[in-house]
Amino acid sequence: MKFNLIDRIESLTENRIVAVKQVSLAEEYLADHFPTFPVLPGVMMLEAATQAAGWLLHVRRDFACSIAVLKEARNVKYGQFVAPGDQLRIEAELLKPTEAGATFKITGMVGQKQSIAARIEIAYFNLASRDPAMAAVDARLQEHTRARWNVLKQASPSLSL
Repeated sequence: MKFNLIDRIESLTENRIVAVKQVSLAEEYLADHFPTFPVLPGVMMLEAATQAAGWLLHVRRDFACSIAVLKEARNVKYGQFVAPGDQLRIEAELLKPTEAGATFKITGMVGQKQSIAARIEIAYFNLASRDPAMAAVDARLQEHTRARWNVLKQASPSLSL
């Protein structure tokens, strides 16, 4: 199952995105992490940051590719726990665009306290670049991504594009 971890976009420029993940006790993975002290798992914080950076790539490149995935995470540091009821505010700053994706500096904050910081590299590509028979799958994924972006934009009334 793929989790859509970004609930709204606060701001978006060519080189920076600020996104919000609202943590709810209803999220399945909190039942096991930890049963008596539910907190957002670190890997989910990293995934939320990856998704935020991915949205920036999609918008910058006009949804040219179907896949935006984490290629590498470096210097990942965790701090403040993110508990149900908290908002994780993620900032992803583009450091270096490449032909195959981009490198970002990411930070995640709960209030004034840092929950995650890292440098991540996102791979951005089409499946058809590896297997031409996958072109139709790319087209469906790009259409689906644009539809998800439209829903996310509606949930982000302060966003001006």
